[in-house]
Amino acid sequence: MKIYDISQEVFGCKVFPGDPKPEKKAIMKISDGDVCNLTEFKMCAHNGTHVDAPFHFIDGEETVDQVPLDKFIGYAYVAEHEGLLGREDAERILAEAKDCGMILVKGDSVMTEEGAKIFADAKIKLYGNESQTVGPEDAPMAVHLIMLGAKIVLLEGIRLAEVPVGSYLLDAAPINLGGCDGAPCRAVLIKNE
Repeated sequence: MKIYDISQEVFGCKVFPGDPKPEKKAIMKISDGDVCNLTEFKMCAHNGTHVDAPFHFIDGEETVDQVPLDKFIGYAYVAEHEGLLGREDAERILAEAKDCGMILVKGDSVMTEEGAKIFADAKIKLYGNESQTVGPEDAPMAVHLIMLGAKIVLLEGIRLAEVPVGSYLLDAAPINLGGCDGAPCRAVLIKNE
């Protein structure tokens, strides 16, 4: 069995423009005579590798704790794409993925509204990419509305450089943050060899 950690380290992660950077503070240290080491941290729910729940862009929709766990854990297909991901690209990736209900795209790709509609119509459970946002960084709302409106979980900020194209078991279960629009996760891919 081969396990790929596809998560960013949180305190050194790339941060979406305008989001707060994660911070940590040692509030107890054995080296200072304390009984244990204890860390306090502060971060945005969308720092590092994280998931977006529908509530992120759609008021009244599911928060991260309300999304069923089978949307975060299951068989995923890793595809590769550079540049804008449009209608034909989405159709190609779906054909390659066969029955995998989760799609992860490695490379510097940006989802278009046309590509998002293809994945929404296909009723995939999860879409993941390496960027800190699924749509264009300067205008992410339209793509988010299409995909989150179709109840597709978005897994953003993954790292796939070392992962070959193919099918894997994905575990991207988020921290159970009640009432939140998203949450960080430790995403891993598992391949039986």
